Amino acid sequence: MPRILLLHTGGTLGMAGGYPSALRPAAFFKTLKARVPELFALADIELELFSNIDSCEMQPELWSRMAAHLHRRLPRFDGAVVTHGTDTLSYTASALSFMLQGLPHPVVLTGSQRPLGEIRTDARLNLIDAVTAALRGPREVCICFDSHLYRGNRTMKVKVAEYDAFESPNFPVLGTLGVDATFAPGLKARGRFRLREKLEHRVFLLKVFPGLDPTLPLQLLPHLKGLVVEAYGAGNVPVDASLGRSLRPLFAEAQRRDIPVVVVSQAYRNGVDLTLYESGAEALGRGVIPGGDMTASAALVKLMHTLAYTRGREQVARAMFRPLAGELTPPPRAG
Repeated sequence: MPRILLLHTGGTLGMAGGYPSALRPAAFFKTLKARVPELFALADIELELFSNIDSCEMQPELWSRMAAHLHRRLPRFDGAVVTHGTDTLSYTASALSFMLQGLPHPVVLTGSQRPLGEIRTDARLNLIDAVTAALRGPREVCICFDSHLYRGNRTMKVKVAEYDAFESPNFPVLGTLGVDATFAPGLKARGRFRLREKLEHRVFLLKVFPGLDPTLPLQLLPHLKGLVVEAYGAGNVPVDASLGRSLRPLFAEAQRRDIPVVVVSQAYRNGVDLTLYESGAEALGRGVIPGGDMTASAALVKLMHTLAYTRGREQVARAMFRPLAGELTPPPRAG
């Protein structure tokens, strides 16, 4: 039988409790064998406990450890499934997609909206679909949820109380698991399987909103190595100095300190184009890096990763422009 590594990290899928008590991490492996025995008919599954935490406790240090563990163990298997809480699932999937390069087999992350031990749970089908995708899907880091396979670094959690909790707003699904399971080819393999697990944690995600006092992020700059700005629409930010809310001083100070600033959009679909409006053009003039159609979570994690392996704002800009793991749609070439 094909071999699958099932790495459990925690999350709702492996929790117990519920009304009137709160959900809490619980013994996962015993419940898995009792509730989903057919899972072991699909493959020879080796269960490993990486952690047993709520995903709100998932941190960059754990991403690095997880990537190193998968790099060491994955060549012995035909694929890997990582069970994970949904709240930070897109962040972890993005991190693993950048850290594990030249994947020899699929790495599929999944979770659930309800614990595996409950009667009306989505965990059982998500697990079966994830193992199926790990055996037959593309060789990249994916999220499998509600009978769909997504590129991990393209996803967003969009719902709390429905089973179709994830979407990929700017990239088509990589697989559909209905009566039949069909998969797209995915990314082309490039180079040998290698680990690049370093991250620079001193980054910040700033969401622009009406009334934002620019002196607050200015005070943060001395403590940062990088900044992601969630701007309006195509990348617009306030620049009218007469109203006292201009972000020009923030961009100027970041440029003076050689701190990379990446701009992404708050809009659900499409991406930024800093050439469309005056404020975007001003930001470009201050060396701001357009994030294209990356999600905010992917841009933040990619900036962490890029800062760990590059030096200087220009090198960071070139790396952020270049798709690393399919997280970004490259701009059309001139001519």
